[in-house]
Amino acid sequence: MRPADTSPEMWTKFIEIQSRQTPREKSSRVFELTRTVRSAAEAGLRRRHPQATPRQIFLMRVRSEIGANLFRNAYSDALLPE
Repeated sequence: MRPADTSPEMWTKFIEIQSRQTPREKSSRVFELTRTVRSAAEAGLRRRHPQATPRQIFLMRVRSEIGANLFRNAYSDALLPE
């Protein structure tokens, strides 16, 4: 389904490019984009929490991704304020 902010011509071009990619290329792109989004999230956290350690930044990002309940179960030893 074409996003509202994408012209029909650009959407057609996007679909053409996607159809030429191999599954490996597509999955590589997904991992690359995931790394980019995580880096951007961590950069934002570092701006808001300049005193935080790299471990604290990582934990804050993970908590925002998986939610407080799952975070508590997975990282019960990590004490971050709610």
